[in-house]
Amino acid sequence: MSIADGGIPSPNIWHHADVYEIENQAVDPDGVIEKAMLAVRDWAGANVLDLGCGTGFHLPRFAATAAKVVGVEPHGTLADAARRRTRDLANVEVRQGTAQRLPIPEASVDVMHARWAYFFGPGCEPGLAELDRVMRRGGTAFVIDNDGSRSTFGRWFSQYYPMIKPAEVERFWTARGWHRTPLDMGWRFTRREDLEAVIRIEFKPADAETIIASHPGLEVDYAINLWSKTY
Repeated sequence: MSIADGGIPSPNIWHHADVYEIENQAVDPDGVIEKAMLAVRDWAGANVLDLGCGTGFHLPRFAATAAKVVGVEPHGTLADAARRRTRDLANVEVRQGTAQRLPIPEASVDVMHARWAYFFGPGCEPGLAELDRVMRRGGTAFVIDNDGSRSTFGRWFSQYYPMIKPAEVERFWTARGWHRTPLDMGWRFTRREDLEAVIRIEFKPADAETIIASHPGLEVDYAINLWSKTY
């Protein structure tokens, strides 16, 4: 396993890629995020950067209409999985690298997508500087992150990750010219054991068991923020 210099470990997908795949399949079953992104900027015919692409779950969706899609992922094993996933897609390339040092030419990206990857507010300034370098004028960047101020998942997130403060995160992005679109989506599983497995990779063991014991069923209401900026 190789990690690109400066790669920041992810507590979930880096160690549990198979369970994270299940999570990806359960997230946003009604396509709320994609609809909101398209309302801001369509990527048809565009050059798309999927930053922190993991195993490449979202790459085929972008590739269906984009001119070119580049996935960047610091974790070598995950990057290899993304290459396997997209090996039959001629307009997709996966490169190993980090947000702080993108292996991308300047002014070459029309649409950037980062979903629960690196851009969590204060501390991500080096990656934002790289976006300033690689985004084309008129291009749009999207960052998708948790909204800890509301929803069932938001309540769990704010309780068990108290160091991430929603008001502070909002001030950070707003001060830098990003626009917030609050969205309500969810997790929807077909098996209870899958929901429980996903909770266990998202929270510390004792916290996960508390959540599992308190939440019945197969669905979780989940609020997020879609942050966007046009350069």
